[in-house]
Amino acid sequence: MSDSDLTGRVAIVTGANHGIGAAIARKLAARGAAVLVSFLRLPDESSDGTPDAYRAVRAASAEDVIGGRGGRAVAVEADLRDVGSPARLFDTAEEELGPVDILVNNATGWVADTFKNAATDRLQRSLTPISAASFDQVFEVDARAAALLIAEFAERHRRRAAIWGRIVGLSSGGSMGFPEEVSYGAAKAALENLTMSAAFELADLGITANIVRPPVTDTGWITPEVERAFRESDELFHIAQPDEVAEVVSFLCSDEAALITANVLQLR
Repeated sequence: MSDSDLTGRVAIVTGANHGIGAAIARKLAARGAAVLVSFLRLPDESSDGTPDAYRAVRAASAEDVIGGRGGRAVAVEADLRDVGSPARLFDTAEEELGPVDILVNNATGWVADTFKNAATDRLQRSLTPISAASFDQVFEVDARAAALLIAEFAERHRRRAAIWGRIVGLSSGGSMGFPEEVSYGAAKAALENLTMSAAFELADLGITANIVRPPVTDTGWITPEVERAFRESDELFHIAQPDEVAEVVSFLCSDEAALITANVLQLR
């Protein structure tokens, strides 16, 4: 077995019915892992400025994510705002696939909210004033659910005296502020902090924990306005494909990355 082979490992990937999450699930399965694909179909908001291609995949289920790429897989629809969902996901993974070795916190409750008095952002996408509802929608998924998933992972890992584990969180930065997506940026900053705490607290259990910040990634939401902003930016170097991000995440889940923990990897 090579250091990149994940045969015998079991992974949970949240938010995996499309985009980066689906690409990660496929990549882990291709390396031999059994994967629980967690997802939630969202209502179609045709007036929110989201491109039709992205709206279509966002509303999909996850049963066909793995396809014929190897490994075993099970798809579970779960609302991560429900505090009971993390335990149920682990229960299902253990019943269907085996004890969980890999946790990828990819799901988001994203909403574009703002402190400004503006109905659209600089790319003409819909904005909403920050509110208790918008804040809770993002924090309950990106931060609270991630914390509960990590806690569930760690407790079950301890109980079975496991000595190998991987946690990867997907972020977009946010520690220095995230204009026009203020709750999202704050929740991702929280996710990064939670993951760093896990890296230090769970190291003696053989668990590594890292954050990946993808660059602009074409998951179906790249509009002409986004492309124009990208070309005009001095900080954005590359529009990535989901498979490129998934390659990095799958590396962090492998034996090859055994010495990599407590890192925030900013991809460019």
